[in-house]
Amino acid sequence: MIDADGFRPNVGIILSNDQGQVLWARRVGGQDAWQFPQGGIHEGESAEQALFRELGEEVGLTEADVEVLACTRGWLRYRLPHRLIRQNAQPLCIGQKQKWFLLKIKSDDTRVCLENGGRAEFDDWRWVSYWYPLGQVVAFKRDVYRRALKELSPVHSQLERLVVG
Repeated sequence: MIDADGFRPNVGIILSNDQGQVLWARRVGGQDAWQFPQGGIHEGESAEQALFRELGEEVGLTEADVEVLACTRGWLRYRLPHRLIRQNAQPLCIGQKQKWFLLKIKSDDTRVCLENGGRAEFDDWRWVSYWYPLGQVVAFKRDVYRRALKELSPVHSQLERLVVG
């Protein structure tokens, strides 16, 4: 499902623990490429439905394992580098438009599982500080990460105050 401007609708998932750290996952393929879980929204599926489907597929968690704390207001877009655009595909996808969700894990993090029946997207994960991903994510996604983290940071900072207080 690609919109008229060439962007594929997608959800991004920022999963926080009780200490305010966020789940950071390494993509399979040996490139040492780390990112937040994310995935496409299927036709007829809401962003929230896609969120829970992707959460299960990518990190093995269910709706019962998390609490949704916030979502970005509008779409955040990034363009793919020219070398990653599949020129022969129709319709042509030039990038992604994303709704980002901030979640808090309610269950024990031993429930995180990267092998969930389909092709695994990640082969490792860890908890990192909230702003750490900005310096680590692939360059073409950096602006979207900055905008999502900035917009969701007031809600996240309330989480951190609970830990300190």
